[in-house]
Amino acid sequence: MQSGLRKIKEPRKIEIDDVILETFTLPLEAARLEVRAIIGDISKRGYQKIVERWRQLPDGQIQFTLRRLPATE
Repeated sequence: MQSGLRKIKEPRKIEIDDVILETFTLPLEAARLEVRAIIGDISKRGYQKIVERWRQLPDGQIQFTLRRLPATE
Protein backbone atom coordinates (compact mmCIF):
# COMPACT_ATOMS: atom_id res chain seq x y z
CA MET A 1 0.00 0.00 0.00
CA GLN A 2 1.41 3.37 -0.96
CA SER A 3 1.42 5.86 1.87
CA GLY A 4 -0.78 8.90 1.45
CA LEU A 5 -3.50 7.10 -0.51
CA ARG A 6 -5.23 5.58 2.49
CA LYS A 7 -8.20 7.68 3.54
CA ILE A 8 -10.30 5.65 5.88
CA LYS A 9 -13.50 7.37 6.95
CA GLU A 10 -14.58 5.01 9.68
CA PRO A 11 -11.90 2.42 10.35
CA ARG A 12 -13.34 -0.61 12.05
CA LYS A 13 -11.52 -3.71 13.21
CA ILE A 14 -13.30 -6.65 14.80
CA GLU A 15 -11.57 -9.76 16.17
CA ILE A 16 -13.55 -12.94 16.75
CA ASP A 17 -11.36 -15.86 17.82
CA ASP A 18 -8.69 -15.97 15.10
CA VAL A 19 -10.83 -14.19 12.48
CA ILE A 20 -10.19 -10.48 11.95
CA LEU A 21 -12.57 -8.23 10.02
CA GLU A 22 -11.39 -4.81 8.85
CA THR A 23 -13.60 -2.34 7.00
CA PHE A 24 -12.00 0.20 4.66
CA THR A 25 -13.56 3.25 3.02
CA LEU A 26 -11.35 4.59 0.23
CA PRO A 27 -11.57 6.58 -2.99
CA LEU A 28 -11.98 4.29 -6.03
CA GLU A 29 -8.35 4.21 -7.21
CA ALA A 30 -6.96 3.81 -3.69
CA ALA A 31 -9.42 0.94 -3.09
CA ARG A 32 -8.21 -0.77 -6.29
CA LEU A 33 -4.59 -0.46 -5.19
CA GLU A 34 -5.37 -1.74 -1.69
CA VAL A 35 -7.30 -4.77 -2.97
CA ARG A 36 -4.54 -5.63 -5.47
CA ALA A 37 -1.99 -5.47 -2.65
CA ILE A 38 -4.17 -7.69 -0.46
CA ILE A 39 -4.66 -10.27 -3.21
CA GLY A 40 -0.97 -10.28 -4.10
CA ASP A 41 0.24 -10.44 -0.51
CA ILE A 42 1.34 -13.70 1.04
CA SER A 43 0.84 -13.43 4.77
CA LYS A 44 3.97 -14.02 6.83
CA ARG A 45 1.83 -14.90 9.83
CA GLY A 46 -0.07 -17.66 8.07
CA TYR A 47 -3.34 -15.79 7.52
CA GLN A 48 -5.59 -16.18 4.52
CA LYS A 49 -7.04 -12.84 3.35
CA ILE A 50 -10.43 -12.52 1.66
CA VAL A 51 -12.00 -9.30 0.36
CA GLU A 52 -15.74 -9.38 0.84
CA ARG A 53 -18.82 -7.18 1.21
CA TRP A 54 -17.80 -4.31 -1.03
CA ARG A 55 -20.05 -1.48 -2.17
CA GLN A 56 -19.87 1.94 -3.73
CA LEU A 57 -21.10 4.71 -1.44
CA PRO A 58 -23.19 7.67 -2.68
CA ASP A 59 -20.08 9.89 -2.58
CA GLY A 60 -18.28 7.51 -4.98
CA GLN A 61 -15.96 5.96 -2.42
CA ILE A 62 -15.62 2.19 -2.11
CA GLN A 63 -16.24 0.43 1.18
CA PHE A 64 -15.08 -3.15 1.59
CA THR A 65 -14.38 -5.64 4.34
CA LEU A 66 -11.20 -7.67 4.60
CA ARG A 67 -11.49 -10.98 6.42
CA ARG A 68 -8.30 -12.53 7.76
CA LEU A 69 -8.41 -16.06 9.05
CA PRO A 70 -5.77 -18.64 9.88
CA ALA A 71 -4.56 -20.43 6.74
CA THR A 72 -5.56 -24.05 6.44
CA GLU A 73 -2.84 -26.57 5.82
